[in-house]
Amino acid sequence: MLIVMRHDATDEEVREVMDLVRGQGYDPKPVPGAERTAVCVLGNKNPVDPSPYESLSGVLECIRVTKAYKLVSRDTHSENSVIEVNGVRIGGDRMAIIAGPCSVESRDQLFKTAEFLASKGVKLMRGGAFKPRTSPYEFQGLGEEGLSLLGEVRSQFGLGVVTEAIDHINFDVVEEVADIVQIGARNMQNFSLLRRAGKSHKPILLKRGISATVEELLMAAEYILTGGNANVVLCERGVRTFSAHTRNTLDLSAIPVVKKLSHLPIIVDPSHAAGNREFVIPLALGAAGVGADGLIVEIHPDPEHALCDGQQSLHFETFSRLLDQLP
Repeated sequence: MLIVMRHDATDEEVREVMDLVRGQGYDPKPVPGAERTAVCVLGNKNPVDPSPYESLSGVLECIRVTKAYKLVSRDTHSENSVIEVNGVRIGGDRMAIIAGPCSVESRDQLFKTAEFLASKGVKLMRGGAFKPRTSPYEFQGLGEEGLSLLGEVRSQFGLGVVTEAIDHINFDVVEEVADIVQIGARNMQNFSLLRRAGKSHKPILLKRGISATVEELLMAAEYILTGGNANVVLCERGVRTFSAHTRNTLDLSAIPVVKKLSHLPIIVDPSHAAGNREFVIPLALGAAGVGADGLIVEIHPDPEHALCDGQQSLHFETFSRLLDQLP
């Protein structure tokens, strides 16, 4: 249930509502709005009787929230959430662009990419220091050395860093460097990691799992919001289907569906969906066409010799063409 306060409700009246919610054994979460505050009631298994709250001073109305993902739902927060990082507004009027290599391989590779992105006005750079791979024999990333290089890139080129935490144990070291902490598709339902992300002061980029439904993605985001971190960006990166013509099947229909159900911004990863650089630009343009809030794209100075996902990484000149074609 959502308890909507009057626009002139005092802090004391809001506290009175929250105290009553706690007294009934539930968890109150204040939801500040542009004109008024609301209090979301969490932890109830059955519908909550609104009558005790409707009689309290300062309460405008009580609205039943039918979605299991209450804090993520647009029923609770009608305005679009905008996450601002390094001067980039994710969920704003323009598409946000995040680009960089799949993994940090070397100083030379990373700094060439950073210099190129800075020259193009791209302000957010992706790069994996820790890489959970399907095969244990594949390159797993440089770890903390990679994080150190990402920190140098931020200092020298003024780029915001997007990098992945692979478990709740290494979250702390990633959080120290990252401007946005990524939770990858394989970890979308790693609940200890989601709970740790909920305690973070950094924005979280949450990727849809390889076989996850839209509702499961939103419920994963709910874990983070219930922990107190409302700065969550969702990412559609393709799901596993019976088709083999691309690495994954990019579910562009998920973009307008998520935007209808949730106030959180959602971006698209055309690189992991395609698995082939030939298809990245068409999928990226498709994402723009259905209203995605941004893109996260893999690029590399020498994709043919990349240690991770080179076949889907764009050459610099190809990425430049993509930027020119975006609305």
